[in-house]
Amino acid sequence: MEKKHNKITKKDLSYFISQNTGLSVIYIKKIIEDLLNLIIIELINNNVININNFGTFKILNKSKRIGRNPKDKIEYVILARKTISFRASKDFIKKLNNEF
Repeated sequence: MEKKHNKITKKDLSYFISQNTGLSVIYIKKIIEDLLNLIIIELINNNVININNFGTFKILNKSKRIGRNPKDKIEYVILARKTISFRASKDFIKKLNNEF
């Protein structure tokens, strides 16, 4: 039996922050959108994003390589691509493991 995970959406975040700050949900949603767009733009420009006590985002450049379908053993070229790496900070990991 698979464990079901709860999802938190931007709308949920906006509502939660709005309830804790007294600011409008629309205003908070705009701030969240701007923050996410800023992160995306900085990653596109190959900048590393370090958020203290949370973690670091950076772009990894994957090289072109040969892949193989395990069923029929046919080889395919997997093109070079970019991917995102996130490394959680030590403080974040401690909080996640209840090691305050």
